[in-house]
Amino acid sequence: MKITEIREKDDTALNKELVELRKQMFTLRTQAVTQKLEDPSKLGKLRRDVARVLTVLNERKRKAIAAK
Repeated sequence: MKITEIREKDDTALNKELVELRKQMFTLRTQAVTQKLEDPSKLGKLRRDVARVLTVLNERKRKAIAAK
């Protein structure tokens, strides 16, 4: 997921996306322990996507606080 796609979404959509990404990460981590992953690099990609979503949410929160 690109940062421009993330910035276009509103906060509620980003929170839903964050929950979905974390669920995917959990399933991949459990698969990594129990069996061999088809694409091990997907774990790192998901982790970076979660970080991007959290970064955008924190930026928006800081802007809202600074605007007050």
